[in-house]
Amino acid sequence: QVQLVESGGGLVQAGGSLRLSCAVSGRTFSSYVMGWFRQAPGKEREFIAHINRSGGSSYYADSVKGRFTISRDNAKNTADLQMNSLKPEDTAVYYCAASTRWRVTGRRTEYDYWGQGTQVTVSS
Repeated sequence: QVQLVESGGGLVQAGGSLRLSCAVSGRTFSSYVMGWFRQAPGKEREFIAHINRSGGSSYYADSVKGRFTISRDNAKNTADLQMNSLKPEDTAVYYCAASTRWRVTGRRTEYDYWGQGTQVTVSS
């Protein structure tokens, strides 16, 4: 059974930073593409970033490009999301997800496993 557990959410002022972490147990971590998504109240869950199996390639949504950085540590079975220059519109529940697909394009349906989410609130 694969389990994903997010941590690191909280309340931060606009312009501040947070680092989210996703711990993955179960099947070999390095076999997954890892992604981060978020869902604001009343909105659909949206793609933020993904990182390939080796950690050598990543991709970001335009809304977070240049502010967020996704990383992974295959020795520790973790995938992190460093969030800088946070804005009130970044307020959402943030989810990490794992995909067994060879290639992903940012669609939720491409991911097989999901964490329970962690709340990020950015105050103005």
